[in-house]
Amino acid sequence: MKGIVSLLPSLVSGFLLGTLFFGSLWWTVQHGILSKRPALWFMGGMMLRTSVTLTGFYFVMRGDWEKLAVCLLGFIMARTIATQVSYAT
Repeated sequence: MKGIVSLLPSLVSGFLLGTLFFGSLWWTVQHGILSKRPALWFMGGMMLRTSVTLTGFYFVMRGDWEKLAVCLLGFIMARTIATQVSYAT
């Protein structure tokens, strides 16, 4: 088991990846609704968000499953906060 301090960058990276993912999802929905071609916005946004997030997970992991698990925990934390913010508005 790794020390908590050595896993902290993975947690922060996961949180930042989650913030980027859900922030760009919000942005895509806002622009896709008003667009003449919403399918292009939604499909393109999904492909870009997913590829950036998976690439980020890959580089954070570096072959260590514990870093991946902590990164995923940070991603889920960002999702929880994004959900709470969206219900508040």
